[in-house]
Amino acid sequence: MTRRVLLDTDTAGDDTQAVLLAALADSIDLEALTIVAGNVPFEHEVENAKHTLELADAAGDVPVYEGARTPLVKGIEHATHVHGEAGLGGDLVADTEIPSADGHAVDTIVETLRESPGEVTLVCIGPLTNVALALQREPDLDELADEVWVMGGAVGTFGNDTPAAEFNFWVDPDAAKVVLRECDVTLVDWGLCVRDGTFDADTLARLDDGGTPYADFFAEISKRAREMNRERTGEPSATQPDLLTAACMLHPELVTDAEKLYVDVDEREGMTRGYSLVDVNGITDGEPRTRVVREIDADLFERIASDMLLHGDPERSL
Repeated sequence: MTRRVLLDTDTAGDDTQAVLLAALADSIDLEALTIVAGNVPFEHEVENAKHTLELADAAGDVPVYEGARTPLVKGIEHATHVHGEAGLGGDLVADTEIPSADGHAVDTIVETLRESPGEVTLVCIGPLTNVALALQREPDLDELADEVWVMGGAVGTFGNDTPAAEFNFWVDPDAAKVVLRECDVTLVDWGLCVRDGTFDADTLARLDDGGTPYADFFAEISKRAREMNRERTGEPSATQPDLLTAACMLHPELVTDAEKLYVDVDEREGMTRGYSLVDVNGITDGEPRTRVVREIDADLFERIASDMLLHGDPERSL
């Protein structure tokens, strides 16, 4: 059985690895990529998505739809200091000349789910603007989707964009608030990704020795992040939140502990913009509808990533 997937992305380096997994896995039918404003200037996000599909020999099969170029309410601020100006680590600038698909990403999300109710999984690895706009057009979006997976938030930990917030939720907290209120989301947060989705120096060295096009691409797109982490901790490392989210969707056995909790997002400007409130102790009257992934099998995740980068098959050892 294959799983039909729409992947909503603000494609920078870490996003490319989730795109690779979705394009390479035999058990995923990647219906389309939908692009949302986030990591880097929008035109680079679009080209990065196409470049990654081209690397996976999937550019002719997977359409790329351009979506929201700004958050719902707030102005756009990028993370080029993390990903480089073009989003792929600094030196690589994608220029595929592949045309984008006709139509808007939000229309694609709505129409795809309406045409195949209960059959398509929505995987969101960028700000949630496109999905929030889709909910405005189709209030029953959650019921039409098979599952909704989101990489975002910081559950009981510091954020990666501010001390209070993870980047995707910080960029468009208004959209995140809407989506978590209206959809039964499975949430993969930043704290989990740092703890169980980070490749250490030994893992990076092994992947760098792989000599495959995918491993070489990974080395390039993670170069800037490795150096930033080396400056902070003394050792190179690379956290892979988007790949982890896609891998958990593809391989449910990766998730060893998850809990349904009430989650809300602070959309207000100020120090706590984008903060994800997670009611672990049930002290609010909010409905616990968000499935928060608490633990994953880190060894299995590393094996899946290695199989993808070294052998082109994220399902090789499963």
